[in-house]
Amino acid sequence: MLAPAASSAAVRAAFLTVKDAADYLGLSPRTLYVWRHRRQGPPSFRMGPRGRVMYRREALDAWIREQEQADSRSNLALNPLSADPQQRSRPSA
Repeated sequence: MLAPAASSAAVRAAFLTVKDAADYLGLSPRTLYVWRHRRQGPPSFRMGPRGRVMYRREALDAWIREQEQADSRSNLALNPLSADPQQRSRPSA
């Protein structure tokens, strides 16, 4: 069984506040609040009696990977320069 201090540290490492998540992602906390309001950005939830907005570190990492795959610079399948050139159709007379 984990000691109380160790389990508390594990919880703090697994769950991030808005400020900590913003620092982790290199964003401002305001950006995360705006994204949450618009239902964009990484998944978040409310925790505890005060209903603090929290983020799971593993969810942030998964969201980052999704962003990388959605970007054509990171995903060669989406890069328009890697596609075969399209042939122009000639107008018929």
